[in-house]
Amino acid sequence: MLRPLAHEPDLVDQVHASLLEAILSGELEAGERFTQEGLAERLGVSRQPVMQALRLLRLQGLVVDTPNRRGMRVAPLDPAFVGWLYQLRAALDSAAARAAALRPRPELLAEGEAIVAEGLAANAAGDLARLVQADLRFHLFVYEASGNPLLLESARHYWHHTRRAMSVYLRRAGTMRPVWSEHAAILEAIVAGDVETAARLSHEHAASSVQMLLAGSDGSGPVDGGADAPLAKPRSKPGTRGANRRARSTTKRRSA
Repeated sequence: MLRPLAHEPDLVDQVHASLLEAILSGELEAGERFTQEGLAERLGVSRQPVMQALRLLRLQGLVVDTPNRRGMRVAPLDPAFVGWLYQLRAALDSAAARAAALRPRPELLAEGEAIVAEGLAANAAGDLARLVQADLRFHLFVYEASGNPLLLESARHYWHHTRRAMSVYLRRAGTMRPVWSEHAAILEAIVAGDVETAARLSHEHAASSVQMLLAGSDGSGPVDGGADAPLAKPRSKPGTRGANRRARSTTKRRSA
């Protein structure tokens, strides 16, 4: 039986939103281990809404059970997954830019330029959260300009994973300036009605983005939390990672 709904947001929704933001922003890092009890204590709620929120996050592919099922961890961002994600993005972004260029409108220029300016300002200020939000705004702007609601919905479905990968990269690199010059070129092609150029630049943009994400800012390696990465524990003490590596090396020598 349908009943009047409460005006206040459901507690499960609030917990889900809080945990989702923590994962996407990198506050809860890829591979980081946690328990329902620990999260409930940090959020000041009972275990029940945390358990239900974690079920939703598991369905979204953002958290996984630990091997011994004693707690959970943030899903890793391994290179293969990021590669698959950006293959899909390249196809969707290219299709959206092509569709947007087929229906160019003068008002798109001012709106798009404002987003690019916001991204450049955030980059100059070193504000990583603003950078990610501006990047999201630009891509959603292109999808909305395409006039195809299915393209937009498809992009929204995968954006959580894209944002996670971007947050990892930005914490390493601290800049996205090359990305914004690419955004400006895509915008110019769309407004000019240059369908092929808009599609090509969008595809190349996704390809260059995944190369940055997988290489890291210094070419040292892929994004964090790969499938074989050790669990990252909250508030780990300085120097423990090096000790863990030495311990693993000693174990291998003994077993050889």
